[in-house]
Amino acid sequence: MGAWYMYFFNTTLNESPWGVQGDIQYRNWNLAGDLEQLLLRGGITYQPKMAEVKLTLGYGNITTGTYGPETSNNSESRIYQEVLFPVKFGTRLHTNHRFRYEQRFPESQAFRTRYRYNVFINIPLNKPTMDSKTVYLSLYNEIFINGQRNVGDGNFVEVFDRNRLYVALGYLIKKGLKVQMGFMNQTTDTWRKNQLQFSFHQTI
Repeated sequence: MGAWYMYFFNTTLNESPWGVQGDIQYRNWNLAGDLEQLLLRGGITYQPKMAEVKLTLGYGNITTGTYGPETSNNSESRIYQEVLFPVKFGTRLHTNHRFRYEQRFPESQAFRTRYRYNVFINIPLNKPTMDSKTVYLSLYNEIFINGQRNVGDGNFVEVFDRNRLYVALGYLIKKGLKVQMGFMNQTTDTWRKNQLQFSFHQTI
């Protein structure tokens, strides 16, 4: 059982279509202390005035540790583009759909690309809408598909990279500020692992 501790933020620049978003994630192989990954990511967003869609161009830096007492790690730089758009069903079912395309520059492998699709679902429990002091159920599923299979030195990866299935309880403290605590199951073509997730989400 691992644990991820995460902070997400986004903001709009002077009520214009432009904005900034990013996240900091400290991921552990165990509950704390055995670094799995440190992820630092940020991007410039653009939201057209006549469309419920957000476009992002961003960069991420990822440091990946080794399971157990071994302290070696490697790094990866990543450029990404994404499209995020919400779809609401009725009054209580809030969904967001995210398509992300990544260009990856791992320290120990050849250049790679990856495609990701994530569907997020939020369902308010104690109120009819997502308002201040709302307890809500949060779900998502994200699938990762590799673009290139050849990663250098005669090594290849599968087309399927991984899948993440997540369920959590969230609390919307006030508009633009919420916390979540949940459980994620991550599956690759060779292993499966469970993670606790603690996240803080802020719209500035």
